[in-house]
Amino acid sequence: MINPIEGRLADLDERLFMPRELSWLSFNARVLQEAANESVPVIQRLRYLGIFSSNLDEFFRVRVAEIRRLITVSTGGKRQRAKELLETIQEQVAHLQQEFDATQSKVMAELKKRHIYIIDETQLSRAQLAYVEEYFTKHVLPSLEPILLTDELAIPALADESLYLAVDMQTTEGNQYAVMEVPSDVVGRFVSIPRGRDAQGKVFILLDDVIRACLPRVFRGVFNIESASAYCFKFSRDAELEIETSINESLIEKMASSLKQRRKADAVRFVYDATMPEMLLEQLRKRLGFGRYDSLIPGGRYHNSKDYIGFPNAGAKYLEFKPLPPIRIAELDQADNIFDALRDKDYLLYYPYHPFDYVVDVLKTAAIDPSVTSIKVCLYRVASNSQIVDALINAQYNGKRVRVVVELAARFDEQANIAWSERLTEAGIEVIFGIPGLKVHSKLFLIDRMENGQLVRYSHVGTGNLNEKTARLYTDFTLLTADPEICEDVNEVFEFLKYNYRQPDYKHLLVSPHTSRVGIMRLIDEEIANARQGFRAQLFFKCNNLVDRQLTLKLYEASQAGVEVKLIVRGMCSLLPGVSGISENIKAISIIDRFLEHPRVYVAHNRGDPKYYIASADLMTRNIDYRVEVICPVKDAAAQRTLQDILDQQWNDNCKARVIDAYQSNNMVTSEGKATLVRSQETIHRYLETGKLPRMPKSSMRKPSIRRRRGKS
Repeated sequence: MINPIEGRLADLDERLFMPRELSWLSFNARVLQEAANESVPVIQRLRYLGIFSSNLDEFFRVRVAEIRRLITVSTGGKRQRAKELLETIQEQVAHLQQEFDATQSKVMAELKKRHIYIIDETQLSRAQLAYVEEYFTKHVLPSLEPILLTDELAIPALADESLYLAVDMQTTEGNQYAVMEVPSDVVGRFVSIPRGRDAQGKVFILLDDVIRACLPRVFRGVFNIESASAYCFKFSRDAELEIETSINESLIEKMASSLKQRRKADAVRFVYDATMPEMLLEQLRKRLGFGRYDSLIPGGRYHNSKDYIGFPNAGAKYLEFKPLPPIRIAELDQADNIFDALRDKDYLLYYPYHPFDYVVDVLKTAAIDPSVTSIKVCLYRVASNSQIVDALINAQYNGKRVRVVVELAARFDEQANIAWSERLTEAGIEVIFGIPGLKVHSKLFLIDRMENGQLVRYSHVGTGNLNEKTARLYTDFTLLTADPEICEDVNEVFEFLKYNYRQPDYKHLLVSPHTSRVGIMRLIDEEIANARQGFRAQLFFKCNNLVDRQLTLKLYEASQAGVEVKLIVRGMCSLLPGVSGISENIKAISIIDRFLEHPRVYVAHNRGDPKYYIASADLMTRNIDYRVEVICPVKDAAAQRTLQDILDQQWNDNCKARVIDAYQSNNMVTSEGKATLVRSQETIHRYLETGKLPRMPKSSMRKPSIRRRRGKS
């Protein structure tokens, strides 16, 4: 039998996939929508602007850099498509930047209404200028290292993503040019200064403008300066790391060497003050070596708006989101030993609604419990002051066998993970670095404990990192379980990570790169078969990104077979929902709110006996085929019910959800015809606290039903 999707899509392949780069820009546009939303507290709107800027930095360092490499190494039609895609990206980024600037102006105006002012050096009163000059001398000047731009001297490698000032000095000897880094990591970007005599509220000046106000003093009288101006610029470098294959260096040494090379990698974006004099701009272009496929983006006076993420709330509490208090779990709080509670039932935690303290408590208890014999854990990204690492070191000191898998190639956390691995090794812990060519992205730990002479295992399987900081900012699921079948499979994962020449035998987990793809495909195929036999068939997937082509085609096939497909995708979605004859049974939404939606959950109706999975893996080729990822069944009935109730609230969100359509137009899901407003991140908190669901359509997932087609007996 001919696969219907293959027959229909043979000539439509490219038109049925949204380029993931453009889909990613659509995601960042959703972040910008929240910054523009006047119902959002104004300090949070400013922070959304910072998130937008930070996201865009990473986009250029990773996605745009990859397209540039593709243009360099490709030929013919492939090269031409990459060039056209890059041009489209540049056009869309320019459009988004215009929206950003307009939104920023509105947010600044709103801050002024709340008596929070950000002024520049031209607006300083005499008393404020005196304060700024004193602050500059004490705190800023010692950190400034200007570099003169001359034909005789090569410009050193400038730091990626740092903020720089390009200085144009008119001196008695002629024009002089220089660059210097703005040391915001040393003294902070926003400097609080005294209010005017009659002013109310709080006044800030940016560190860039502090330097501008005192610019001649930077050069300490070396030049006879008649006038001087400073213009912001920043650039992004290709973030790809190339690991040398030398056998004479350890993996840590190779990674450290590659990180040094990143500082000299090709620049892929140059953002600068549009008022910068052409002569100075040409000097920078020449010195930084920009080519024809680089993005040179003129902008406003200020850059590195990602610093808005850390803007302090200098006003009333209502100017930012009201905190949601963490929800405690009585059984875990009341247990004398947390293992007594975990032995009796599975616990599904949902951060940041539940406190991450429970996970820390499991490891801290294991570290001192004489019955615990060993701990194995995967670390991908951890907090800067990690209680997780402290607990593991304490466990080693208390005689436990501790094995830690540290992923050195966690992008932008490489340097931190090198430091963690060295600290763990110094404590005597067995540290391994996974498998060449496969990032270890699993969120696992496994504890062995002797109870009444028998080995009992406890495992953690999560959708997010073992990181106290991100657990307060991201939504993520954790399953804490003593289920012997799950724990045995988790142990198989750890054995594979140490002895990767062995063929693992997983009974219940789907594990990349071995069984994730075939397992997800089987899940979809089963629903396709159910639909063709006349049964209700439904798939409900939640993930960060859906860009794998084979899985996208399989979901198109499911739609054509009559499977109802619901997708909640936070970021990139290459699948085009609602295309007639292809994907009309697929609906997709994206939720942007106070917490970053990070879980991966995969659910199949299974004729009224649903299958539930939580996962570390997104539906991306890299996660399915080129990483070590775990997709774990949730078998406990209470945990399944909680999972489904949470998904249903998110699907019915009509306050913060956007429709993902074939055009990525980001239209808001409206409340028309719905009696209740559902803002899922708030209703979920009430639900976990009280057990009460908001009024909304009931889920069909738990209802066994059959839908006989005409002509079927």
